Parts: sequence; C-alpha cells; structure tokens
Amino acid sequence: MKSLQELTRPNIWALKPYSSARDEYSGKEAHVFLDANENPYNGPYNRYPDPLQRELKSVIEKVKGVFAQCIFLGNGSDEAIDLVYRCFTEPGKDNVVAIEPTYGMYKVCADINGVEYRPVELEEGFQLNADKLLAACDENTKVIWICSPNNPSGNDLSRTEMERVLKEFDGLVVIDEAYSDFSKQKPFREDIAEYPNIIVLNTMSKAWGAAAMRLGMAFAHPDIIGIFNKVKYPYNVNLLTQEKALSLLSDHYQVEEWVKIILHERAKMKEALQVLPFCVELYPTNANFFLMKVTDAQAIYDYLVGLGVIVRNRHKITLCNNCLRITIGSKSENEELLKALRNYEG
Repeated sequence: MKSLQELTRPNIWALKPYSSARDEYSGKEAHVFLDANENPYNGPYNRYPDPLQRELKSVIEKVKGVFAQCIFLGNGSDEAIDLVYRCFTEPGKDNVVAIEPTYGMYKVCADINGVEYRPVELEEGFQLNADKLLAACDENTKVIWICSPNNPSGNDLSRTEMERVLKEFDGLVVIDEAYSDFSKQKPFREDIAEYPNIIVLNTMSKAWGAAAMRLGMAFAHPDIIGIFNKVKYPYNVNLLTQEKALSLLSDHYQVEEWVKIILHERAKMKEALQVLPFCVELYPTNANFFLMKVTDAQAIYDYLVGLGVIVRNRHKITLCNNCLRITIGSKSENEELLKALRNYEG
C-alpha cells in the first residue's frame, strides 16, 4: 500500500480543519455554555451536537465489534462516499475503478468531483474477477469500489477475490456492506485491522429500518477516519439522529427479529416469483431484494405503477437487460405484489 500521505490530496493533508466550539473544551467538565452563540432556551435542541458523536460511537463499537476510533458517522453512507473523493482523489488527474453494475452513487460522486470512473463488468453470475479489476488500474488509480452483497444483483461477491484485491492494490479499497445483515458471509468490518487500505461502509437504512434517519457508517484505520473528520462538516450528524440511533441500537434484538422475518419472506417470494410465466431468471440473492429478469421489464413496471405497486426498473443498467429489482416488503405488501403479477396478462 502507498502511504496515506501519498494517497491523500495534498491540500487535504495540509488542511487545518475548522475548530468548533465543542472541540475546544473537549475532555473538560462544563455546565455554562457561552461559547457558540446558542439560544439558552429550548434545551437540549438549542445546543450544537457532539461533532464526533462519541456516545453513539461507543454503542456502535459494542454492536458492530469495531473500535470507536475506527468509526466515521455521516449523513447516510453517501456522505462517506463523497468524502472518499474529496479526501483522496485529485480532480482531472486521478481515477477510480469499480465493479459494474453496482450502486450508482459511486459514479455520480466521481462525476461531481471531476474524477475519471472506470467500470469493470462483472463475470457470469455477477461475480468479481480480481484480475480484471486490477488490470483496469494504473498509477493514478486511487480507489477501487466494491459492493457486497451487490446492488442491484443482490449476491455476495467472492471473498477470496475481494481479499486478492485488498492485498494486491496499493490504493484504497472501499467495500460497501449495506446489505451484509442479510448475508451469512463474514463482513470485512471484522478485518479492518488486517487491511490498512480498507474502508468498509455500513448503514442504518436497511436491516435497521431507519432510512429516513440518514445515518451511515464507515469503518477504517484511525488515520483514515482522522482524514474524514478533518474534511466533514463540523456538525454533520444532528442530535435527533443521534438520539434515535441510540434508541434503536439499545434494542438490536428487535432488528435481528426483523431480519429473520425478511429472510423468511425472501424464501417464500423466491418460490412464488420463479414460477411466474414471464420470469426468465430469478438471480440468487444474499440481500433483502431480488433481481428478476422478465420478458418485458418496462411493460410490467408500467403495469405495476398503474396499480400503485412500485418496484425498480433496472432495464437500462449494464448486464440487467429486462430486469426488475424487487424489495422484500411486509407479508401484506408481498402478497399484493404477487397478486398483481399473477393477474398480469402482457
């Protein structure tokens, strides 16, 4: 691996971060706050939140098994994705490599930041080929993006191939594990001490049922987390989000029950979807959704929209010709979808 200084944009490495009022007295006891021009009324929401979310990270440390100093929290995983570009890539010079198809925000953020994005198509069965991914890299490749279980295909990527990328690439490897709670594959967040060049993404949006809360996580070496903290906005995670996250994390057994129910429904949906007359192929999944190849994705999508049932049309995505992505919902939602599909006469 290149040194972190070599990988970091020079202006970011030299950056003196904004020092918030809350940072300057950190570690000391205080009860009178006259430093941040806050309104003294309407507590506790009149006060700026902890910029480093220390209490929340201490709880996440126990639930996720990652040391607090290795955790970055942001406004959804998208904030961490954008920070990777802002911290480690030079616009107009550097490039990133990513699997294809995958989550669209990796490319959107590359385009926003003026960084070349190099997609590498997955193999048959939406599997990763480490040789192809590494062959797309050059001396200006700073980051490789991998999502497992992948979106939109839903499958786990080969852990052996991902480990090869981590060991042979001299830049940063981001592994997005947004859907890992639905998979039996060992998550890479448990191995960040072994790989100094890894950044693992996670989120409260999927298994934790808190997409509206907008809390994303990045797990990495403390030095990488330190770079993120230099660049992020001072109070990027608001107090309401921190409070709600603490409440959810205190009842993680409920989340485990939700996951069990979703996996049970997933098995039932698999049996029902694959026998539909217009189902060409139902791809294996380790996530909370299916990618289904059908005879006419646009026609079926339009038909479902007309009934108020919304799935995702992935027809125009690489390797996803005539494919719909279908999320596993509640039992009643799944039954309504199946009823609609069984009545389709296209």
